Amino acid sequence: MTRPNTHYADLQDSYLFRRIAQKTARFEQEHPGTHLYRMGIGDVSLPLCDAVIRALHEAVDDQAHADRFHGYMPECGAPFLRETIAAHYGSRGVSVDADEVFVSSGASDELGDILDLFDPSSSAMVIEPAYPAYVDANVMAGRPVVHVPACEEEGFLPRPCESARADVLYLCSPNNPTGAVYGKAQLQEWVDFANDCGSVILFDAAYEAFIEDEELPHSIFELEGARTCAIEICSLSKTAGFTGTRLGYTIIPRELVRCGMSLHDMWVRNRTTKTNGVSYIIQRAGAAVFTPEGQQQIREGIAVYKRNAQVLMRALGAAGIWYCGGRNAPYLWLRCAGGMGSWEFFDYLLREIQVVGTPGEGFGSCGEGYFRLSTFGDPQDTIEAARRLECLLTQR
Repeated sequence: MTRPNTHYADLQDSYLFRRIAQKTARFEQEHPGTHLYRMGIGDVSLPLCDAVIRALHEAVDDQAHADRFHGYMPECGAPFLRETIAAHYGSRGVSVDADEVFVSSGASDELGDILDLFDPSSSAMVIEPAYPAYVDANVMAGRPVVHVPACEEEGFLPRPCESARADVLYLCSPNNPTGAVYGKAQLQEWVDFANDCGSVILFDAAYEAFIEDEELPHSIFELEGARTCAIEICSLSKTAGFTGTRLGYTIIPRELVRCGMSLHDMWVRNRTTKTNGVSYIIQRAGAAVFTPEGQQQIREGIAVYKRNAQVLMRALGAAGIWYCGGRNAPYLWLRCAGGMGSWEFFDYLLREIQVVGTPGEGFGSCGEGYFRLSTFGDPQDTIEAARRLECLLTQR
C-alpha cells in the first residue's frame, strides 16, 4: 500500500484564510444583500497599471507572429527580465548579477519550493506572529520548527538569540502581519548571527516597495556579509498588483555556499529540473514594471493604499486602540478591544459593522489578542470601514 506523507497530519485543521472565507460565506448566506468591508486577505483592489497592460497586449500580439512567437522560456527566467531586475537593484546601490536573479511564479510558490535546497533534517526558525505558510511548508516536509516569540514591548522585532539557532532563518521585513520593519543595525545583527552560525536567511521582501523611511533597508543585500548567508524572495503581487497575474523573483548570490555546495548552482539545477519557466507574456509584463513609466505608475497605486492606511490609522487613534504598522507596510496590527480573543474580535466586527479582518491567532500563538487589517481595499470602502470602526470601538 502506498504510504502518504504523514506529516500532513501534523498541520492545523484549517488554513487561516480558508477559515476566514468559510466564516464570511456563512455570514453572507445568513444576511443576504449585506455589503462586507473586506480588509482581511491582502489582495489588491486596483487594476494593473497602463504600462503593464500595454506590455501584456504587445506580448500577446508577439505570440500571433511566427517571427516573434515564444514557446518554452528559460527555466531560470528570460535574460531581458533578469537583467532588468539586476539593474533595478543597481539603481539602489545593491550589486546583483543577472544570473543571480531567478524569475518565479510568485513569492508564495518560491517560499515553499526553496526548501528543496536544504536537508530534510534541517531546522527552521520562524518569528511569531508569522505568515502561516512559513510554518506549514516546513511541517509538511517534516522539518523541526523553532518558534521565536515577538512581542509588543520590542516592537515585534526580536533580536537574534541562542534560542533562535536553526539551519534556516525566516525574516520578513516589512513584516506580515505586524507591519514592523527592521532597521539596518537590527538587520545587520541577524546577518552576523547567520554567518556565525552557518545558517541561511530566507528574507521575504514582498512588501519592500511600501517603505517610505529612507534609512530603512529595502533589501537584505544592503547589509555587509549578506551575500554569504541570505536568499531574498520578492514579489510583484503587492508592488504592482500581480496577485492574479503571478510573478516574483529570488536572489541567490554565488557566494552562498554550504558544505562545499553552491546553493546558487543547486537552484539552477532545481529549476531546470522542476519547472518550464514563467510565460513570456507575464515576464514582458514584469519587465514593464521596472521601466521609468512603470515605476511612476506603481508608486501612484501604492500611494492609494498608503492613504487607506492613514484613514485607518486616524480611526484607530481616535478610538484609543493601540496599533503598529501602516507607515512602511500595507498592514495595521492592532490590539483587540476589550481584551477579546482574536477570533472573538473577528466575529464581533463581522456581526456589528460587517468589517472583515484577520485574527492574530492565525499567525501563531503570539498573535492571540491582536488583529490585522489590510490597506489593499477599495478607498471608499476603507473610509466607511474606518468610520464604523471608530464609532464601534469608541463606544467600548
